[in-house]
Amino acid sequence: MIVNYTQQGWSIILQRSHGLLAAQICAHWRKTDQPARWVETLIATAEHDDGRDELAFPELNAATGGPRNFKMKEFERGQCDRLLEMAFAKGRFVGLLTARHIRFLYSNEAAAKSYCRSLKRKELMWCKQAQTTDKEIAASYELLEFCDAFSLIICQGLMQPEGRTMEISSGPGGTKYQLSMSDEQTLKVTPWPFEVKSFQVSYESRCVAQLSFKNVGEFKEKLLNADVKLHKLHIAS
Repeated sequence: MIVNYTQQGWSIILQRSHGLLAAQICAHWRKTDQPARWVETLIATAEHDDGRDELAFPELNAATGGPRNFKMKEFERGQCDRLLEMAFAKGRFVGLLTARHIRFLYSNEAAAKSYCRSLKRKELMWCKQAQTTDKEIAASYELLEFCDAFSLIICQGLMQPEGRTMEISSGPGGTKYQLSMSDEQTLKVTPWPFEVKSFQVSYESRCVAQLSFKNVGEFKEKLLNADVKLHKLHIAS
């Protein structure tokens, strides 16, 4: 979960809501630049963080008793296994993109090096089964990673005030994209990579006023009963 501290308490965005936001961004990509396996790329983008059901199994920071932010999480083989099982159940191409994302996240962690090497070794077999190439996978993953980075910036509220620009990420082909905020609800992207001149995206957050919890059960009850807020933003050229 993505955890932000606010005056009202914890603003919590579930990873699946973040993934859905990433897919909304991806869905508007310029048609002439969309990867060859477009629908599979879009599905993988939407579901790249679906490994854990956070409403059923929320986590606490052991030191503070507060919600555990996604940045605090380390490699968990079981969670990665579940994510891959769900992805490969849809198809080899979706699974390949998910495996590449796991490698992107964890390849520098000592506990995950052997796991990531194993995924890398299996890629050639999976590519043959998916009737695809490393070039096609790379093109789709570059888009997934860009949309993931863009969504995380939005969900963490990292946009710069007063029209200042910041880099989103390198997108397909290595193009670097810049983000600025025209007002509190309008974001500007340059260069413009989308099909239409502007579009709306949304995501949900849950507000939990209590700052620390005795145990996971108490936190789960508060999270399940928390008010849900829908956030809407315009992205424009």
